[in-house]
Amino acid sequence: MGTNEGIGGLVRMQKGEITEHLIYSNLARSVKNPQNSKILQHIADDELKHYGILKGITKQDFTPNGLKVWWYTFLGRTLGLEFALKMMENGEGNAQDSYSELAKEFPAARTIIPDEETHESKLIDLIKEERLYYASAIVLGLNDALVELTGALAGLTLALQDAKLIALSGFIIGIAAALSMSASSYLSAREAVEDKTKTPLKSATYTGIAYLLTVLVLITPYFIFANVHVSLAAMMALALIIIAAYTFYISTAKSQRFLPRFAEMAAISLGVAAISYGIAYAARVILGLNV
Repeated sequence: MGTNEGIGGLVRMQKGEITEHLIYSNLARSVKNPQNSKILQHIADDELKHYGILKGITKQDFTPNGLKVWWYTFLGRTLGLEFALKMMENGEGNAQDSYSELAKEFPAARTIIPDEETHESKLIDLIKEERLYYASAIVLGLNDALVELTGALAGLTLALQDAKLIALSGFIIGIAAALSMSASSYLSAREAVEDKTKTPLKSATYTGIAYLLTVLVLITPYFIFANVHVSLAAMMALALIIIAAYTFYISTAKSQRFLPRFAEMAAISLGVAAISYGIAYAARVILGLNV
């Protein structure tokens, strides 16, 4: 029948197959792209077939992991199909290697390996999501908002010394900059005639929304805390959280390294904020201003 370790591996993989069958089935029903839906359902059917093969060895039935089914279905519907699938792939490890090991004790498990190899290649070529087509527009809005607003708010914090006034000034600057960035994104997309996947209006919309949402998050501490320096510290913390969250999303979806991207964006935002704060301090001292 096999070693206890081997049986344990079979049971783990069998539970994983029925769980993934339900995840892929749910995602297949939720995606709008018919081709994506067809491929996902095909993979879901294969996972059910794999479950049946493993059941033939273990002679047991298992229930799926309901929490995992809900979680990855939720991720796919809210944060995008590619992100959800890459997260699932990272969490499950290399199924091909696991089945290769199990096949040494249970030859029937070897029949599953070709399907797993096919699934991996299909998943890589599968995703054609609008949100990832426009990732560059979102990055443009986020990057500019983080760099410009952290710098502006840092300078305004020292120059104005009034939390509500700083927040209002930041909001006005942010609105103007969001409109400006949207216009620039629109014109840039119009010039990029070779990229037929993007439309200028959608590029402008993604850029403007990303910029404006970032502005709203960054000025929030100035409405909450009366002490401007506490507000400044909270604003910088929020900036780092935004950078970390978006970098994690993009690096996961595109299989890129997280730390270098995060370090670069964080260094730029913090550096600009520090320079702006220093300029404001120098201006107060040299000009003798006290607002």
